Amino acid sequence: MNGSPVATVTDRWLNVESPLTGEIIAEVAVSSKEDLDKAVAAAKSAFEVWSKTPIKERVQIFFRYKTLLEENMQQLAELVQEENGKTFDEAKAEVEKSIELTEFATSLSQLIQGEIMEVSRGVECRTEKVALGVVASIVPFNFPSMVPNWTIPNAITLGNCMILKTSELVPLSAMKIAELLKKAGLPDGVLNIIHGEKEIVEAICDHPDIEAVSFVGSTKVAKIVYQRATANLKRCLALGGAKNHLLVLPDANPEMTASNVTASMSGCAGQRCMAASTMVAVGQTDHIIEKMVEEAKKVIPGKNLGSVISKAAKERIEGYIDQAEKDGARILLDGRNCKVEGKENGYYVGLTIIDFVTQEMSVAKEEIFGPVVSIIRSRTLHDAIKIENANPYGNAASVFTQSGGLARYVMEHASAGMIGVNIGVPVPREPFSFGGWNESRFGVGDITGKSSIEFWTKLKKMTTKWSPEAGINWMS
Repeated sequence: MNGSPVATVTDRWLNVESPLTGEIIAEVAVSSKEDLDKAVAAAKSAFEVWSKTPIKERVQIFFRYKTLLEENMQQLAELVQEENGKTFDEAKAEVEKSIELTEFATSLSQLIQGEIMEVSRGVECRTEKVALGVVASIVPFNFPSMVPNWTIPNAITLGNCMILKTSELVPLSAMKIAELLKKAGLPDGVLNIIHGEKEIVEAICDHPDIEAVSFVGSTKVAKIVYQRATANLKRCLALGGAKNHLLVLPDANPEMTASNVTASMSGCAGQRCMAASTMVAVGQTDHIIEKMVEEAKKVIPGKNLGSVISKAAKERIEGYIDQAEKDGARILLDGRNCKVEGKENGYYVGLTIIDFVTQEMSVAKEEIFGPVVSIIRSRTLHDAIKIENANPYGNAASVFTQSGGLARYVMEHASAGMIGVNIGVPVPREPFSFGGWNESRFGVGDITGKSSIEFWTKLKKMTTKWSPEAGINWMS
């Protein structure tokens, strides 16, 4: 906080547990409302100078920060792996994405130029995008490095000062980010990190000096945060969960489809809002499903599949599989009761493929957030679209086909903010923005890319007249 660790006024501490082994690796103090007040006061004080620092100077810090991310990639990836349970390659890819996000932030000085026009003889109108003030970012456990970097570089480069509320499960990467930003030259008070659970999130939503709140997490909590923050007249963008549908048509390339669907369901142990959750098999697709099972058997827990975040998550995911089996679905590949040699106390769930799922089953309706894909059979593409549209979420959808016409039909009719064709994880890359629809997003705009500029700034409009010779008309 304000550039240095501070003693909290609370005596509550949270254990940080590695899901790879079940061992406690650190502990962090739970921030109190008084701690939040101090953090906001530090940010508010820093804003006076930081917001008036030319953006050409602000971006220089993020050029240096990008270099530090590159130089510390090994350590950052190891930290993500240890506290989150990803494989090392996944953790490294997350840090690489953080670098890409930071690279985009360094380009913001070229993207936010205002407009100017002579609107009447001797009269000019011009616009500028200006910072909001103190803003808050509430981040989840599943991407300890990437999601903080969704918000920190853009919001701060644009002149805001930030309160970052870490996930209580993975606070260590965020603290390392703050350390690197301080080393890059970020002034004290511009970024302040707090820890905690429900109470501190509520305090953020209620704080009168916080102008905007971004949130990434479950839909249930996203709704609550959005309603509470906006009820307090704050700007809010809250991203929730997902139930991404992958529509597989009979003409899809079997090898490409099997590898893409498998990668989508298994990446980050399925703990990402872009993971394949439901596969809608249209018509005669048994040959593709068989190929997918073969491909999925190559994904080995502890080798190229990481752990899930906690014991509770493992039990919840396996509970969904149990229920699907009771409901009459067929388990083609079973990842329950998984143990990894040497890490017997780790929280692993193997890849699980469930066939003959119906829309009424819990595995079809609810976000599982694990390495599980449910297959719903559909006779026609029209029926498949109806199944996708009935899903209340709207983060992503993909179609696997060799027909451009059918692909276009899905792109036009799927109810999701991010669409893929023959891609299992259709995440846009900078400068394109990340964001879903429906129950996957509450608020206007997106959290990354060009669209984020509108969220983190407000528009100032100025009209000037200096020439006394300019005539007076209806607007002057």
